Amino acid sequence: MSSSTLDKAGREAPLTLDEPAPKVLSFWDQSAFWANLGVSLFAFSGAYTVLAPNTQGTAQISIAAGILATIIGTVVGGLMLGAAAVPGARTGKPAMMLLRGLFGGKLSYLPTVLNIAQLIGWGTFELIVIGDAADELFHGGPHWLYVVAAGVLTTILTIWPLGSVRLLRRFVTVGVVIALIWFYVQFFRASLPDLRSNPGPRGGGPFGVDWNLFWIATDAALAVSISWVPVAADYTRHARSARSAFGAASGAYAVTQIVAYVLGLFALALATGDGGPYAPFLQASLGALFFFVFVVRETDQSFANVYSTAVSIQNLAPRIDRRILSIGLGILITLLALRLNMANYFGFLGLIGSVFVPLLGVLVADFFLRAKGKWNTGQDAPSRWGMVFAWLLGLSVYQLVNPGDAGVWTDFWVRVRDTLHFTEQPWMSASLLSFLAAVLVAWLVGRVAALRKPT
Repeated sequence: MSSSTLDKAGREAPLTLDEPAPKVLSFWDQSAFWANLGVSLFAFSGAYTVLAPNTQGTAQISIAAGILATIIGTVVGGLMLGAAAVPGARTGKPAMMLLRGLFGGKLSYLPTVLNIAQLIGWGTFELIVIGDAADELFHGGPHWLYVVAAGVLTTILTIWPLGSVRLLRRFVTVGVVIALIWFYVQFFRASLPDLRSNPGPRGGGPFGVDWNLFWIATDAALAVSISWVPVAADYTRHARSARSAFGAASGAYAVTQIVAYVLGLFALALATGDGGPYAPFLQASLGALFFFVFVVRETDQSFANVYSTAVSIQNLAPRIDRRILSIGLGILITLLALRLNMANYFGFLGLIGSVFVPLLGVLVADFFLRAKGKWNTGQDAPSRWGMVFAWLLGLSVYQLVNPGDAGVWTDFWVRVRDTLHFTEQPWMSASLLSFLAAVLVAWLVGRVAALRKPT
């Protein structure tokens, strides 16, 4: 094999988990990647979950309170994302392979399966939202064609993941920034008179906030950031340093998600009953042109989900070529997107938060405080049931505070709350409390294990 061929192969992600990960992504490569993930059509169409965070979907907090909840939730979520990025950069291992060190080789299969399920769900939702946005952009047309085209582009990007990241930096990010600035100018001019005269529904606190709903709204914003936590190391294992991985993931992502969500809140303030969720974008001057940039760029979200799904599957079967997995997964999410809808988006976010926020808490306590970055990530890593217990306890705390809207699952936790005579308080954040509970219990478990270990 020639040296040029070796260089090209070394600059792309390995095909199996048996191969080392090349450290080729600069701070700016990573910043462009995370910044683009922070700007999503979900932020525009899903901003309502911040304004109307209760399960009935009735608006209860003001635009100002929604902006505050978005900022708090996204900043905290960004820091969590940055913390999840560091282990991948330090070890060169993808996210689910790292969990072998946290839970053990065999026990890592449980969160891996959950992660595969949530990533398939996210990938499907992304194609749905692309199809819906294209419908509005082109005033109807063959919806199936939009979904299939997005699925094909997603699959192509997934086969060359590191090349796709560098492509985002060189070309896509500039167009996205210009489009954001353009819509901000248009929306701010149009919505400022309305915001002055009608600040939104009144509640029990500053900004017209019902503080019980405020923290639920904050968790809704945080949950979007958290959805990337279990995949962060899949990309930061290619980072040139842990510092650049943390800075890009926590900073670039948080900034652009706040920008996108606030833009979505402005759009909601301008929306009328005559159009869909993207109508304010399309009604703006040159809106169709700049909105087209967002629609095409959204495929980087589905690409990231599909690629991480393939890498997660490799934790179960390390020698399967990720390109084969990527093609199969691209077909699967395309078929699902043609059959499903966005009806259960809010409940889906709640489930993601309850599973992966405490999982991150356990990881932070064990990787940074106990192991100091030294983990056994082999398939033969011993089972660590104490860490599983800490994770499940954190998950329980989340569900007790905010059982969400997930059918039978929610009904079960409501019955548990009634049995325990537990009532959530306005100051309680499900994400923060579950994270702190998982950190504390995992740290205590680690200390007890260290004391019992023979010297």
